[in-house]
Amino acid sequence: MAATTLTVKPVAGAIGAEVGGVDLSQKLSDAMVGAIRKALLDHLVIFFRDQELTPEQLMAFSLRFGQPVAYPFVKGLDGFPEITPILKREEDRSNFGGLWHSDTVYQQVPPMGTILYALEVPPYGGDTEFANQYIAYETLSEPLRNFLGGLTAVHISGKGTAQKTRTDMMKHSSVGLKGDELVSRHPAVRTHPETGRKVLYVNVAHTTHFEGMTEDESAPILEFLFRHQIKSELTCRFQWTKGAVAFWDNRCTQHNPINDYHGFRRMMHRVTLAGDKPA
Repeated sequence: MAATTLTVKPVAGAIGAEVGGVDLSQKLSDAMVGAIRKALLDHLVIFFRDQELTPEQLMAFSLRFGQPVAYPFVKGLDGFPEITPILKREEDRSNFGGLWHSDTVYQQVPPMGTILYALEVPPYGGDTEFANQYIAYETLSEPLRNFLGGLTAVHISGKGTAQKTRTDMMKHSSVGLKGDELVSRHPAVRTHPETGRKVLYVNVAHTTHFEGMTEDESAPILEFLFRHQIKSELTCRFQWTKGAVAFWDNRCTQHNPINDYHGFRRMMHRVTLAGDKPA
């Protein structure tokens, strides 16, 4: 498939683009893979509509962009442990990951990106928001940017609000961990390894405090940053349809799956791609 067939249409001013002219179930040329990667780096999250992907095809597509890794707390598909089924049943009240966050930042080496494929969607609701963390950093004052540049943020997997969003999923498909076992320390401002741009790298789901400071001392700064980094002008909102795929750069985005479809079933397949240690 020639890269010249690819179309890229931005969906908002700060982040996000819909990509057309490509069938992700097919073997992609190196040129097409390069064009998709460029769209990802340019727009931070890209969306594809009307795809039909078996687990084998989803894995084949994912492997063109990195090394898939298993999610630590929920079982993957039989035969495809790196594909995590993200299911909300009709009776479930919590939705998996249902607050602003960057995926598994509590790991020593957080993922580079995430690919999410919609198999079943509710008749309405269940959108996902994304936020640009380059702009979140760049729109801070210079004194605050300088201050944050010297700080290390502490992240945990068991922060209460995040833990609650796993409740229903882990009832059905836990790997036996409680969900609060992991702790990491990463720069509060990281440099993206491919673009060289600086990124605000804290999030409300997992960041507890700054190293060397107490939680009480850190709280006013973090609370300001948590509000700042998801301002409407930094975001886009994606309305899922069956067969849609979202691919986001976990190093410079946050996302928030909206929990507004109680009583309906939603099933997604997720692949996360191995990243590098933030610096």
